[in-house]
Amino acid sequence: VQSASVDAVWSSHNIEHLHAHEVPLALAEFHRVLTPGGTAFITLPDLQEIARYVVADKLDEVAYISPAGPITPLDCIFGFGKPIAAGNGYMAHKTGFTATTLKRALTDAGFSAVRVWSSNLSLWAEAVKQPAVG
Repeated sequence: VQSASVDAVWSSHNIEHLHAHEVPLALAEFHRVLTPGGTAFITLPDLQEIARYVVADKLDEVAYISPAGPITPLDCIFGFGKPIAAGNGYMAHKTGFTATTLKRALTDAGFSAVRVWSSNLSLWAEAVKQPAVG
């Protein structure tokens, strides 16, 4: 994808499937392809909220029902267990985030005006590439 060629990037439950050392490169690529003033929208599991289930000893209880079926805190941490058990290793999670660490990663990647919030065990982020000056 050419640099500065898209107005928005949408990433839904992807970044957590990368190794931690690969995340800065992926976010830098999001930043690179965005036009000035372009926005990256990202959603992924909120490990801080999921940790509340772990502390309450509800690791394997259903936290919510997704279109793909019941999701447990264990699925949120390590990846959706059913497809992984069926041989789809790409569903495994290799890293995770809290609101603070996601905001820091986006800021470190060069985004300005980063906003992160939590809803339904997921983090949501809106990160804007600095508009051109002049």
